[in-house]
Amino acid sequence: MVVKVVCEMLLKLNCKIIIGDSPGGPYTVPSLKSIYKSTGMKDIADELGVELNYDISEIKVENKNAKALKYMNIITPITKVDHIINICKLKTHGMATFTGGVKNLYGSIAGLQKAEIHYRFPNEEIFCEDVLLDICSYVNPSLTIMDGVVGMEGEGPSAGIPRKIGVTLVSPSPYMIDIVACRVINLDINKVSTIRGSIKREYIKKDLSDISIVGDNIERFIIKDFKIPKTSKDFRLLSSTMPRFIHEPLTRMITPKPVVSHKDCVKCKKCIEVCPAKVIILNNKIEIDLNKCIRCFCCHELCPKKAIDIKRSIIFKLIK
Repeated sequence: MVVKVVCEMLLKLNCKIIIGDSPGGPYTVPSLKSIYKSTGMKDIADELGVELNYDISEIKVENKNAKALKYMNIITPITKVDHIINICKLKTHGMATFTGGVKNLYGSIAGLQKAEIHYRFPNEEIFCEDVLLDICSYVNPSLTIMDGVVGMEGEGPSAGIPRKIGVTLVSPSPYMIDIVACRVINLDINKVSTIRGSIKREYIKKDLSDISIVGDNIERFIIKDFKIPKTSKDFRLLSSTMPRFIHEPLTRMITPKPVVSHKDCVKCKKCIEVCPAKVIILNNKIEIDLNKCIRCFCCHELCPKKAIDIKRSIIFKLIK
């Protein structure tokens, strides 16, 4: 496991290590204990004698250089350490297409406040190109490590499929590591909002000339047939060329929507808990008010039983 290897290397340098996480649900001590146990972090901490974070406090910070998220509540431990090592998985994402070093730092936001931010910024372009980059630039990790030994393809994260890739990527730049990872899985970087935003902010040169790769030849690891999610098309252009009374119903027709598979649903109410718009209820069965749904797909992402799918319209399938 990558986390264990990193801890072992840091211990040799006499570093004090704190392993932390901030899950998509409630940010509580019981939820952290569950996460640490299920992910193997508890075993690593016990074996190596390193600390697990159980400080569930948060602190409001100001990001003066932010484009969207000027103020945010982040988990307190982030503000108390000398260095942050950002360890992420190489994986696809049902709506964001790809989630890597930049998006992983959304975990800096405390618990259910992630859902609140989704609700405040329902527009995918603003959320990915502005909000996620605001958070990443503020946290500013010293090192980002991407575990691609076994990654994920398809409709991740909840319905993704494990795929052996065989790479571990390391970089001081979470922006650059995402670009190299996309190269490995044969994904056009122009389809990834966080990368487009990184280039717009000039965190990376447009011609990518500031990226150099050392170690094994990256060409050895490229997977031509890596399964990329069928993400939604960009219809923002329509809003400027069509009357609103036409554009809005057309957008609703085209936009993917969450659909519950009631045969798989166990009524655990996780989707109700994480829905930022509060449009999911349990009425003998789980029901989603699609008229008020903001299409953040937190329910799909965090359903433990993969009981919520993303349904795409016939029109979408014809034009994709």
